[in-house]
Amino acid sequence: MSSPLAFPPSDDGTPRASGRPLFNPSTPGSVRFDGGIPSSPLAFPDGSSSPMRQPETPRRLFRPSSDPPSGGPTPRSARPRADLRSTAARNTFRRAQSSMPPSTPGGDDRLAFPSSSAGGPTNPTLSAQALPSADDTVERLAWGSMFTHAEVFQAFSDFLRNFKAKYRTLFDRERRVPTRVVARPADGERLVYQGYLKTMLLTDQYILNLDMIDLQAYTPTKKLHNALVKFPQEIVPMLDQCLADALEEMVHNQGMDTDRELEVKYRVRPYISDNVVNMRELNPSDTDKLVAIKGLVIRATPIIPDMSEAFFRCVICHHTMQVQIDRGRINEPTRCPRTVCESPGSMVLIHNRSLFADKQVVRLQETPDVVPAGQTPHTVSLSCYDELVDVGKPGDRVIATGIFRAVPVRANPRQRAVKALFRTYLDVLHIQRGAPNRLGLDVSTREEGDRRHGAMGVGGEDEDDVALTVDAEREDLTEEEGTRAKQMEETLKEISERPDVYELLARSLAPSIWELEDVKKGILLQLFGGTNKSVANGGAGGGPRYRGDINVLLVGDPGTSKSQILQYVHKIAPRGVYTSGKGSSAVGLTAYVTRDPDSKQLVLESGALVLSDGGVCCIDEFDKMSDATRSVLHEVMEQQTVSIAKAGIITTLNARTSILAAANPVQSKYNPKWPITRNIDLPPTLISRFDLVYLVLDNIDESTDRRLAQHLVGLYLEDKPESAATDILPVETLTAYISYARTKIHPRLTEEAGNELVSEYVALRKLGGDARASERRITATTRQLESMIRLSEAHARMRFSQLVELDDVKEACRLMREALRTSATDPTTGLLDMDLINTGSGAGQRRARADLKREVTKLASEMGSGGARPVKWSELQRELAKQSSIGIETSEFNEVVRALESEGVLRIAGERDRRTIQLIAGNA
Repeated sequence: MSSPLAFPPSDDGTPRASGRPLFNPSTPGSVRFDGGIPSSPLAFPDGSSSPMRQPETPRRLFRPSSDPPSGGPTPRSARPRADLRSTAARNTFRRAQSSMPPSTPGGDDRLAFPSSSAGGPTNPTLSAQALPSADDTVERLAWGSMFTHAEVFQAFSDFLRNFKAKYRTLFDRERRVPTRVVARPADGERLVYQGYLKTMLLTDQYILNLDMIDLQAYTPTKKLHNALVKFPQEIVPMLDQCLADALEEMVHNQGMDTDRELEVKYRVRPYISDNVVNMRELNPSDTDKLVAIKGLVIRATPIIPDMSEAFFRCVICHHTMQVQIDRGRINEPTRCPRTVCESPGSMVLIHNRSLFADKQVVRLQETPDVVPAGQTPHTVSLSCYDELVDVGKPGDRVIATGIFRAVPVRANPRQRAVKALFRTYLDVLHIQRGAPNRLGLDVSTREEGDRRHGAMGVGGEDEDDVALTVDAEREDLTEEEGTRAKQMEETLKEISERPDVYELLARSLAPSIWELEDVKKGILLQLFGGTNKSVANGGAGGGPRYRGDINVLLVGDPGTSKSQILQYVHKIAPRGVYTSGKGSSAVGLTAYVTRDPDSKQLVLESGALVLSDGGVCCIDEFDKMSDATRSVLHEVMEQQTVSIAKAGIITTLNARTSILAAANPVQSKYNPKWPITRNIDLPPTLISRFDLVYLVLDNIDESTDRRLAQHLVGLYLEDKPESAATDILPVETLTAYISYARTKIHPRLTEEAGNELVSEYVALRKLGGDARASERRITATTRQLESMIRLSEAHARMRFSQLVELDDVKEACRLMREALRTSATDPTTGLLDMDLINTGSGAGQRRARADLKREVTKLASEMGSGGARPVKWSELQRELAKQSSIGIETSEFNEVVRALESEGVLRIAGERDRRTIQLIAGNA
């Protein structure tokens, strides 16, 4: 048996529970459960009968209030927690000789917990009275520990009853850390965990998230905090049982409805929020202790059935028994335990009657901000059980609290010999997802059953999740939490009703970066995003998904804060990866095949774009990527999927991410005479997939340069930037505002807004008309129309509006025109031409090239006597330069001559300086 509080088997060798009660039967106020609860860690296994032979009457969690309290012992379930299987020697209770609490005179007060500081007499817990006294005849909790079971029960029960909000506030002030402000004195007197217990009963929750700081803040449980960190294997199951006793006490005291048929196990999931250690700092001294680590989930295996209890049956006499799994090892009985049988080797395993737990192995990697310079990130394996399965998806940043394990590795699986080198992993007890300074997840990228609010359960960081998600309609909130959520929601709505909310949010985004207002507004709308749609919304079913994510490209001179903007967006994005052009490969962006070290099977590892699903992927030095790397972005930026067909793995992965990229010009300095495709050396098909393309140029202006220099100097002279004096929002408020909008607001187009979009699109198309030109310029395509729709929806979402109105369309069109004016303007004519982005050359360039072709053909005919003799390459180029009033570059002349050769007009012979050009007969 794996429970540290289990009875030894009876004298006849069968694993039946002992007939002696665990608690003192004569103790007044002791309670029991009417049915066996299949989840309590303090078990009385009954191996003489199989689970199938139990009566079919429904089990009830609590006895009805009309039933008299029973003095019998509390039955314990035979199924322990999957994440707390111990290999230590089994601890057993000795029969209690006295029910005296350990802190009373006559008891052992060596480590007695002080009385509650909440005021008034402290009521003893249900289990504390019935537990054995803390004398020398009672075994300690663990080897080397000075805590008895009675002390733990008494301290934690007192904590659940009497912990108040003011204790945490005072403790945070002593540590000089930010704390929640108590609005009213009555809020400080609120019994925090009593409210959590009531919420668990009313909402059928069975998990209590326990903040370890609360144990430190409450004086009677400071020693319990230390014991929980050092001996989590033994303490946590006792906290589970203490929680169940406290819930039963609340039911009896408040007269709540108890006639409910439930088979649940109440669990306490402690988590550490103030002492998160780095992965590379874990050492052997942390083995079997409670630790918390932070990292990025890079891989999660499918759900694995993990046997928690084996069921054996004798083939001779059909006697059955259950055996607890001891850290992955099944202890098969060598003979039948019945005295009348005792047949050797007759016990066989019955798989379909054994108990299994859900298990998942997760790989957690260090986040880039904590990796030392010149070192590679460390990874740690996490073992998640039961409800913690699938809580962390690849790409999530999580804080995992669990027990650090070290297990031996066999040199040969067929032999018992093990290596001296142990393998370490973390048995997870709690997973916290997200951070208050990051945006919330895009719920449209999560399945219906997976749209959880932070970690599951009640209490702990759930209060922070209320402030983050601002979901005042959640049913599992207490009255005080619901009030806080409504207050936060009202605060955000007040901000949205301000007439200058657009400028306020733009100023609050990267306030240390001076000016660049339009760039900040475009990135702000990217963070809000449009509404993800599918054809099903338009009447048809099963159609493709149309992206609502906005892609932004920043192009400009060095030193214009492009990388700083990317870093700021990456820090507040909910998910996403920051990568650089030269440091990325095609498989690094999409997915790569590797061999699993445990199963030795080929598995698919997610790349940067797949890990950024539901977030923002920031790519710096975008122009320095190789052509093979950039080619994988075409599908991601439009269809938002990654198709994989390699090593026998054929699949399609989701990459529903917004891309924020920054690129430098080819010659380090942006050349205004060249089109944007020539400046940054990117294919037109890729540039056209960006909704907004901004040029961030470094122009020389004395007044502008002076203000910029004063702003930069001010950053070093003061702790806060110069812009801090203006009205800006804190980063927590900004992220909460955007998270609320992404979660709650899903705007739809109105008829008026749709007509305005059509008019603006037609107006953009009309800009290509030129009466003096025989060829029309393309100034807008359908991609620009879709971009305007997404920007309009993002602007409406920013205002907390469920409808896209006329002002939203006008602002979206203004941003689109501003971006096109800087990126799609023909440098030779000064007119807007979308062909510069779509094809790489505008209408004016095409006309100039056609004129140059005619002039080269004419000179080749005149200088070569109508094609009778060849003309030297250098002489033709020199003569063309004399006749042209505009300088012709060598590369442009070479392209024109090669184009004429491919058209069959000219013939080129020789190499280098001896090259000649001859006109082919019939083309003069």
